[in-house]
Amino acid sequence: MVSTFARRRARRRVAVLSAVAVSGAMAAIPVHSADPDPTTDQLQTATPIKHVVVVIGENRSFDHVYGTYVPKSGDSILNLLSERIVRKNGQPGPNFAAAQQFTTSGQTSYFIGVNKKNKTPYATLPPPTLGGAPNQPSTTSPPFTGFSDAQLAAIEPSLETDDLFLLTTGPTGAAGTTGPDPRITNDTALPNGPFQLTGPNVPYDSYTGDTTHRFYQMWQQSDCTIHNATGDNPTGCLNDLYPFVITTYGGPTADHGGGTSMAFYNMQDEDAPLFKKLADEYTIADNYHQPAMGGTGMQHVFLGTGDDIYWSDGNGNPAVPPAAQIANPNPQPGTNNQYTLDVRFSNCSDVFNAPGVLPIVRYLDTLPYPAEANCDADHYYMLNNTNPGFLPNGSVDTKGISAGTSIPPSSVRTIGDALNDKGILWAYYAAPTTRPSISPTARRIRPTR
Repeated sequence: MVSTFARRRARRRVAVLSAVAVSGAMAAIPVHSADPDPTTDQLQTATPIKHVVVVIGENRSFDHVYGTYVPKSGDSILNLLSERIVRKNGQPGPNFAAAQQFTTSGQTSYFIGVNKKNKTPYATLPPPTLGGAPNQPSTTSPPFTGFSDAQLAAIEPSLETDDLFLLTTGPTGAAGTTGPDPRITNDTALPNGPFQLTGPNVPYDSYTGDTTHRFYQMWQQSDCTIHNATGDNPTGCLNDLYPFVITTYGGPTADHGGGTSMAFYNMQDEDAPLFKKLADEYTIADNYHQPAMGGTGMQHVFLGTGDDIYWSDGNGNPAVPPAAQIANPNPQPGTNNQYTLDVRFSNCSDVFNAPGVLPIVRYLDTLPYPAEANCDADHYYMLNNTNPGFLPNGSVDTKGISAGTSIPPSSVRTIGDALNDKGILWAYYAAPTTRPSISPTARRIRPTR
């Protein structure tokens, strides 16, 4: 399956420096071992590291959180501030134009690269939107209202008592949950580039709009062609079509985030204090984004398998998913980039017939280093978020599988299998696939032997 590689980000990169609200992963690895558990300290490991904790921040990129972070240690870092794209006060810096975004006219088929002469820079950034953020407190979902501290603690037992109030704050106060976000300063007249999300009307604990993070969208947003390659940017990806794709793929009335993908939190204004503390005390990866193009589901799968999973008969044999779940990112006739069918699976081995596949494979073939699609014949690989094939009670989700919204049981080998083989205990924490009436409690999954 198509995957991306950790590589040095060029000056004109926006997937990290400008498209700052997409998914990322961070491994928190302590510089030294200080485990107070004597039993753990007795474990014989090849390095002083005895635990590895991986935290996946859904729909958040490095610069969305760490865009203005300055390492406490004095080490170098590559972010919006170090590249002088923004200043410490969140305002545009001298290299702000390196992160400008573009629009383009409609094409007849899916594309991932646009000729410079066919692109026009935005005069102002498309307004960031509410994107489904809650506008009022609720008794059924956060931000909550009408609950005592004891009840809030039962809903989210991991929070410290002094922080329980955060479950009750942050609604937008807007009349609805879609459309431009009026809380953001100059929301309809933002300069064409990254902007600070927080401000007088958007404190750090505010709910804000989410952004799209999906397979074909991310390839298209990245604007990749080998003709743009340089020594600092061997991929030729300019990453300058983020708002364009967000505002077109779902049609002119859909709210998928507008310009929100260009937003960043400002640690110089004391935003994201916990993440700053983690960065000060642990190792952060400013030169790595994610293992595969696309959204959260695929990143979880790659984390566990180093591969993608595919639609099968439940016994490891490839099969064809329901037709309604086979993606077609080609634009609908008469539209500017409104996808025909934005769903979950593609047969990327069928290069010339499967919609959307040819531009990606053709681009990979032009790269100066090996980057094969690695698609097995007649395999429909998962592209976007798909529910597990098992319900929280352990039974097979036959209804979801029939609809194509849940993946059949997979035989793809996982890191859990490898750890089991070595007798190493492990745990995986996730929210239930069937949401309780109020409490999003975590599940802890242990290996079976």
